[in-house]
Amino acid sequence: MVSTAAVRVQGLWKRFGQQVAVAGIDLELPAGKFIGLVGPNGAGKTTTLSMVTGLLRPDQGSVEVVGHDVWRDPVAVKARIGVLPEGLRLFERLSGRELLGYSGRLRGLPGAEVDKRATQLLDVLDLAGAQHKLVVDYSTGMRKKIGLAAALLHNPEVLFLDEPFEGVDPVSAQTIRGVLERYTASGATVVFSSHVMELVESLCDWVAVMAAGRIRAHGTLAEVRGEAASLQQAFLELVGAGGRDTGSNLDWLGGGAR
Repeated sequence: MVSTAAVRVQGLWKRFGQQVAVAGIDLELPAGKFIGLVGPNGAGKTTTLSMVTGLLRPDQGSVEVVGHDVWRDPVAVKARIGVLPEGLRLFERLSGRELLGYSGRLRGLPGAEVDKRATQLLDVLDLAGAQHKLVVDYSTGMRKKIGLAAALLHNPEVLFLDEPFEGVDPVSAQTIRGVLERYTASGATVVFSSHVMELVESLCDWVAVMAAGRIRAHGTLAEVRGEAASLQQAFLELVGAGGRDTGSNLDWLGGGAR
C-alpha cells in the first residue's frame, strides 16, 4: 500500500542540556495539504522543523519525508524538499538573480531551465525590478521572497517554511500567499510554522498544535477547532492559556495616571 503521508515522525526527542525542546512526538502529515504547525513561542516548532529537514540531528526517533529516512538517505530527502528557515542567511554579495542561478545549479538543474524558472519566479514574486540588486540591500519582505524562490526553484514535493510571514509587509505577504496556494493546488505539500492563529485559519486545511515540546492536537482545521468559536480559542484551551490573567492587577496602567 502506498503511503499518503508526506512526513512521518516517530518518537522524536531533542534536549539542550537539561532543557527538553521536543518530547517524543509522533506525527503523520498528509500529502497534498497546506499544513500549519502552530504553538506559542518556545513550543518546539523550530526545533522540530530543523530535525524534520535534516538541519538538526535528534537525540532519539526517526523522520521520513515522502518515504525516505532523513538521516539514512539525506540526499534523496533534500532533493525532494524546499526549506525556508527562520533567520535565513543568504549570500548577500550576490544579486537576486545570481542567488537563484547558484541555487538552481547547486540542485543540478540545466542552466537554461534555471534561467527560465528564475525569470518566472522573479516576475511572480514581484522581484523582477530588483533582480540585479545585491541581496544585502533587500528589505525583509524581499529577502523572504527571494528565499522562497530559491526553495521552490527545483519544484520540491514538500516545502517547509518557518514563520514565513514574520516581518513581511501586507503586499509581500499576499504575494507569498498566492504562490503557496497555487503550489498546494498542484498536489504539493506545504508545512509552515506560525503562532498567528488567524493566518493559519485562513490558509491551512490541516493543523498540528504544539506546546512544551509535545503535540497537543492534530487533524483537519475543523477537527482541531472542534466546538470552539475560532482556532484561536481552541488553541488557547489546548495550550492551557484559556483562563490566563490578562493584567487585572495593573490598575496603575492607562488613563495618564502616574
